[in-house]
Amino acid sequence: MKQSTKGVLTGAAVVMVLLPWTILLLRQHAWALQSPAAEITIGSYAVFMIFSGIFTFYVYMKGKVQNYMMKLCLIINEIYAMAGVMALVMMAAGKFM
Repeated sequence: MKQSTKGVLTGAAVVMVLLPWTILLLRQHAWALQSPAAEITIGSYAVFMIFSGIFTFYVYMKGKVQNYMMKLCLIINEIYAMAGVMALVMMAAGKFM
């Protein structure tokens, strides 16, 4: 893989690390705290975090993009992915109870 492609993939992983924190800015609005907007927002962020974890893992393992920044992004995005799965499970459990 070319060095420029590795840089683009690393940059995408870095953006994926930072993007979930934008929920803090979004949740300052009153409409974002009310149902169903809150469920949709949290569900969307959870799905994105799971996708970010899968994307980063795939690029790291299959794409052989194994620089220092990508290793850091891999660790953080995998933690985010686990949190996203837990959020979706809690949301689903709340619907059934």
